[in-house]
Amino acid sequence: TAERPEPPEPPDVDGTQFIAIQAFPALLDFPQEREVSKVGCGSRHTAAVTREYGELYTWGWGKYGQLGHEDTGSWDQPRRVEALAAQGLRAEDVVCGPWTTYVCV
Repeated sequence: TAERPEPPEPPDVDGTQFIAIQAFPALLDFPQEREVSKVGCGSRHTAAVTREYGELYTWGWGKYGQLGHEDTGSWDQPRRVEALAAQGLRAEDVVCGPWTTYVCV
């Protein structure tokens, strides 16, 4: 089978980090082999809640702060939302909108 060529990267016009868009399902390794109980998908970001600890992980495009990392950075890999952990909050559910993330704690 022939390999599919990689699409060209768009120009970095506003100084933001480029995030790859994966059009096909792919395996994803969570830190410390956490089990995921809930997943939400937005337009360009994803959020997941872990089963045992109720941790919220987010990744993707974060220009509007929808990843919850108290910045507008973008990430290709899941990153734990530290603000919830710092307050001792346990995520129970997550729903993502086009540019938003709603978390039930």
